[in-house]
Amino acid sequence: MFGRRRKNRSDNSVDATTDEFERIGASSPDDDFDDVASAEGGPYDIDEMDEDEVGGSRLDLGSVLVPIPQGGQIQVEMAPNGNPQAVHLVTQHGRITVAAYAAPKSPGQWREVAAELAETLRNDNATVSMETGPWGRELHGSTPNADMRFIGVDGYRWMIRCVAAGPAGAAAANGPLIAAAHAVLADTVVRRGKEPHPVRTPLPVVLPQTLADQLAAAQQQQQQASRQAAGPQQGQARPQQSGVPAAGQQAPPARPQPRPRTGGSGSAMQQLGF
Repeated sequence: MFGRRRKNRSDNSVDATTDEFERIGASSPDDDFDDVASAEGGPYDIDEMDEDEVGGSRLDLGSVLVPIPQGGQIQVEMAPNGNPQAVHLVTQHGRITVAAYAAPKSPGQWREVAAELAETLRNDNATVSMETGPWGRELHGSTPNADMRFIGVDGYRWMIRCVAAGPAGAAAANGPLIAAAHAVLADTVVRRGKEPHPVRTPLPVVLPQTLADQLAAAQQQQQQASRQAAGPQQGQARPQQSGVPAAGQQAPPARPQPRPRTGGSGSAMQQLGF
C-alpha cells in the first residue's frame, strides 16, 4: 500500500521546508520518520485494494471511507450552499475529522500544509509543537480552552488530514482521543477518483443515502419545531415534536453546522470552529 511506502529523501520539494519546521517546531520530530511511513495498516488507496477488502465496516463518504469508533456518533457540517462539507466522528473524548485533498504525484504536501497550519495556530495565540507519530510529523496546538492535533499522510495524488480536537489536554499524544484518531486513520480508505483537481482542493464529501435521508428528516423536524415555537405568539400553540432520529441507526447525524470552514488554508482555529 502507498501508505507504507517511504519518500525519496532527495526530493527538493520535501527538503525545501525543513528549515521552516525547525523554526516553528517546539520539539523536532525524528528525521528517520517521514510523512508516508506508516504503522501497520493504512490509510489505503482504494485502487490498491480488492473489492472484498473494502467491506461494509466503513462509513462511505465518497472521497474517504472511515471506520466509526466504538460508541462514536456522526456530526455533519454543511456548507453555505447546502452541500455536506465535512463529517465529524464524535467520541466521548473529542471529535475526529478525516478529509482528503488533491495532491501532486510526489509526496511532500503534508509538510508544507503542516508548516502553514502551525503559523496560523500561532497567529491565533495557540501553543504549537511538532511531534512524531506513526506516520511522521504531527502538529499539536493548544489554547486554554481547546486542544487539537493535525495528522497528515501523503498518498499518490492525494493527501489525507486527520484532525482530533477536544477540550484542554484532550490531544495529548498518549491520550484516548489520539489513540482513537490513529486507529481511524490506520483503517481509512481514500477514493481519489480520476478527475483532475487543483492541488490542495478538498475532495468531495458524499453522504450515504441513509445518512442523507436522516439529515433531511432532522432538518425538517428542526424547521417544524421552529414554526411550532413561533405558534404561541400567533395564537397557534402546538406540541413540539421530538428530533430523535429513527431507531436502529448505529451512528445518527447530529444537527448540521452551517458555520464557514476553509479547506486546506485559512485560520486553523476557524477550521475547527474555535
